Amino acid sequence: MLANYHTHTYRCHHASGTDEEYIQKAIAEGVKILGFSDHAPYIYPGGFVSYYKMEPSEAHEYYSSISSLREKYSGQIEIYIGYEAEYYPELWDKTLEFWKSADTPEYLILGQHFASAEYISVEEGRHHSTLGTDNPALLKSYTDLVTDGIKTKKFSYVAHPDVFNFYGDADVYREEVTRLVKVANEYNTPLEINILGLSTKRHYPNPLFWETASTLNPRVIIGCDAHDPKNVAEPDSVSNALRFADKYKLNVIESLELVNPF
Repeated sequence: MLANYHTHTYRCHHASGTDEEYIQKAIAEGVKILGFSDHAPYIYPGGFVSYYKMEPSEAHEYYSSISSLREKYSGQIEIYIGYEAEYYPELWDKTLEFWKSADTPEYLILGQHFASAEYISVEEGRHHSTLGTDNPALLKSYTDLVTDGIKTKKFSYVAHPDVFNFYGDADVYREEVTRLVKVANEYNTPLEINILGLSTKRHYPNPLFWETASTLNPRVIIGCDAHDPKNVAEPDSVSNALRFADKYKLNVIESLELVNPF
C-alpha cells in the first residue's frame, strides 16, 4: 500500500495507540505516505459535545504532535495532517474559521456520519448514517449533504461513501448512488473503499453501491480507516480491499493530489 490518508488517533475517544505507533506501523508495512485524518473538532450551538470527535481544545496539540513526528521521521515517510469531517452547511463557514485558527489542516476527507446535523434532536430528524432505514427521504438527505460537500471543493475524497445503511427500494438506492457518483466525477473527487468496514464485516462496502458506481467509472482510493496502529496497511486487509475493487473493475488510484481546503 503506497498511501493511506484515513488514520485516526486516540483524541476521537474511540481509537487507541499513540501517534508514533501509527507511523511506525506504516513504515513497517512499506507505506510511503501517511495522512492523519482524525474526526474534526466542531464548535456546536447550545454547548453540544460530540461523543466521537476530538474536542476543540485538542486541535492544537493534535497538529503539534504530528508535526513533531513528521520531522522525526523525515526521509522515511511523508506525513500529512488533516481531518475527517461532516458537511453541515449551517456551521461550515465558522467551522473553517476555527480550524484555521487552531492550526490549519492540510487536507479534509468527507465522512458524513449523519443524514442531518448531529446536534439536533432525534425528534427534529437526527439520523445516524449507519442506522438501517427504508426511508427514501433520509437517503436523499444523506446524498444531498455529500454532494453539497463535494461542491465546496474543500475535500480530497469521500470516505465510506456507502456508509448510509438503506434497505428500501433498490431502484431508489441506485438513483441516489448515481447522483452521488456523477457529482464526484464532475468535481474529480475520489471515493473510498473502506478497509475497516470490509475487515469487520459491516454493511459497507455495499456491493449494490459499487456495482452501480462502477458503470460511471469513478476514481477510487483505498482507505484503512485505522483506529488502532495494527490496522494501518494490514496486508491481508489491503489484499481483500484490492480483490473487492477488482470484482467491480473499479479504477483504483494509489495516491492523491491533496486539496488544500484554504
